[in-house]
Amino acid sequence: MKTGAKIPFFPYRLFFLYIEPISALLGAFFAARPAEYLSMITMQSQQQRLAAPSPSPQVAISLFQLSNLYVLFALNECLVLSSTESLRTWRRLLFCLLVADIGHLATMHPLGVDAYWRFWDWNAMMWGSIGFVYMGAAMRLSFLAASGRRKA
Repeated sequence: MKTGAKIPFFPYRLFFLYIEPISALLGAFFAARPAEYLSMITMQSQQQRLAAPSPSPQVAISLFQLSNLYVLFALNECLVLSSTESLRTWRRLLFCLLVADIGHLATMHPLGVDAYWRFWDWNAMMWGSIGFVYMGAAMRLSFLAASGRRKA
């Protein structure tokens, strides 16, 4: 269903159809490696991470399930959005992902408020879990506000 508006490649199609799904698959890769994932998800020192015990079976199962959800996220975003020009569909899916962004950021609260803004202390996983989520949420808000989109 065409709606009279074209979704621009830059930045929206580029980000939502390629960059973010690839990033989600990267998250799936690391979540499927529970010990490594857990060692990187906090702002601990390298020495603290190396001394961490192996995850329990329950924690490992939870991370394997998280990995599966990251794959779902990537496929859902890429395949649904690439299959339509419908602004209604794009808006609805991106709104749902914005809610998920807020939920994802809320899960980081055990690290304390400082974790949300002390970017100079972030490791690569923290950049993905906080910084990249900020970027995704900003892109979704921009799209939902119709920024950078023109009528066809």
